[in-house]
Amino acid sequence: VQLQASGGGLVLAGGSLRLSCTASERAPSGYTAGWFRQAPGKEREFVAALRWSGTTTAYGDSVKGRFTLSRDRVTNTLHLQMNSLKPEDTAVYHCAATRRNLILSSMRTETEYDLWGQGTQVTVSS
Repeated sequence: VQLQASGGGLVLAGGSLRLSCTASERAPSGYTAGWFRQAPGKEREFVAALRWSGTTTAYGDSVKGRFTLSRDRVTNTLHLQMNSLKPEDTAVYHCAATRRNLILSSMRTETEYDLWGQGTQVTVSS
């Protein structure tokens, strides 16, 4: 499976962006997908993830209430709707996936994911 990320860009603080991550194949029954981000000089940070089947979804504390993760099973695409963006959201965003149904506590751990897309830059200006 290959992951193709898109949708990054430059936006003013308070604005919105939607990131998309399209998989090259249909997701198997066991599949978890999500987003991580990395700002310059900082460690990679968990943003959000979900199980492709079911409703289990996790969000990082810094994005709760502002970001929404959704999936389109027809197009095999994961969407991250980012609202009320802040300058501290500036980072390279990476989509990730694994052919397993991760438990909630494991979704935040980047080493649980073995499929990664290229990064897409999100820049929020103040």
